[in-house]
Amino acid sequence: MFRTKRSALVRRLWRSRAPGGEDEEEGAGGGGGELRGEGATDGRAHGAGGGGGGGGGGGAGRAGCCLGKAARGAKGHHHPRPAAAGAGGAGGAEADLKALTHSVLKKLKERQLELLLQAVESRGGTRTACLLLPGRLDCRLGPGAPAGSQPAQPPSAYSLPLLLCKVFRWPDLRHSSEVKRLCCCESYGKINPELVCCNPHHLSRLCELESPPPPYSRYPMDFLKPTDSQLLLEPGDRSHWCVVAYWEEKTRVGRLYCVQEPSLDIFYDLPQGNGFCLGQLNSDNKSQLVQKVRSKIGCGIQLTREVDGVWVYNRSSYPIFIKSATLDNPDSRTLLVHKVFPGFSIKAFDYEKAYSLRRPNDHEFTQQPWTGFTVQISFVKGWGQCYTRQFISSCPCWLEVIFNSR
Repeated sequence: MFRTKRSALVRRLWRSRAPGGEDEEEGAGGGGGELRGEGATDGRAHGAGGGGGGGGGGGAGRAGCCLGKAARGAKGHHHPRPAAAGAGGAGGAEADLKALTHSVLKKLKERQLELLLQAVESRGGTRTACLLLPGRLDCRLGPGAPAGSQPAQPPSAYSLPLLLCKVFRWPDLRHSSEVKRLCCCESYGKINPELVCCNPHHLSRLCELESPPPPYSRYPMDFLKPTDSQLLLEPGDRSHWCVVAYWEEKTRVGRLYCVQEPSLDIFYDLPQGNGFCLGQLNSDNKSQLVQKVRSKIGCGIQLTREVDGVWVYNRSSYPIFIKSATLDNPDSRTLLVHKVFPGFSIKAFDYEKAYSLRRPNDHEFTQQPWTGFTVQISFVKGWGQCYTRQFISSCPCWLEVIFNSR
């Protein structure tokens, strides 16, 4: 009975793996294809030209985000998943992956399998414990070779956390530098621990920006105007490190939310949620579009203050769009709107960059109130030149995050 239950857990886990093939990922999440206004994006994604209305539910395995290296590698490199695994080529690779995954899962204890299954089936919506396994164990994935001969390609070595992320979240994942561990994880910040967390939902896909950005997606600096949320802040109040305001189009909904803990979940509907619940706010907006977008916020985002700055992790099933002064070139007079796909993290705010930008370079900088300590985040819908919405105040549901100058 014991072995039967373990075998059933292994089968359920394999059935819950991420949709394979980068061809499927290109079409999921409303991201692939040509640039055609709302709901479309080009291969460079995440700049102000990404698809605002997409999302399409999937997205957890998306391989791209704004101007990131993953996005560039995802375009034009499709590896279709064949109908019959094991038929050679990509099918043989999937068969190898299945064999390797089963060999790893069968070594786990029943309780560990149950924990992993809970994390995978909840898609990270439920807080799950760390899955601690030996950190020095590597898994080798690649074609075998007959005795006395060399394989056509050397096998790829994956750490256990990377292998489980590849199987259950991002099939195109290749290197540990592409992921970032969440601060809620026991292994966060540890270097070469004896036991490492292998929970795939305790990691996020890293959004790595490139420079310089394309000129078509630039956004004038003077479009960042101070809102009443900023004007209501007490300059001397330093009991919190940031304040969050939730907006529906041009109307702020609810009170300002002061953040004191290092991590904050902002969500609409989250099992065992603890943080800023947008679903509990009283909104008088009857717009069907606002209500539709509100229902898609789901698990929302996670906002964390870390050593190197403030990170935003997209926990929802749809893209989010971010504008921050510290995400752009310091010498630029324009800002980008960055598209962040589900499962991705981006360093949305950098204190050191913000301080360096705060020093006025010329007369033009002194004409406008400084808004460099503010980040704007829109759920599902983007804004800018490639959208019908030119300003974030036209977006159905969005956040304004105002940081204290620590």
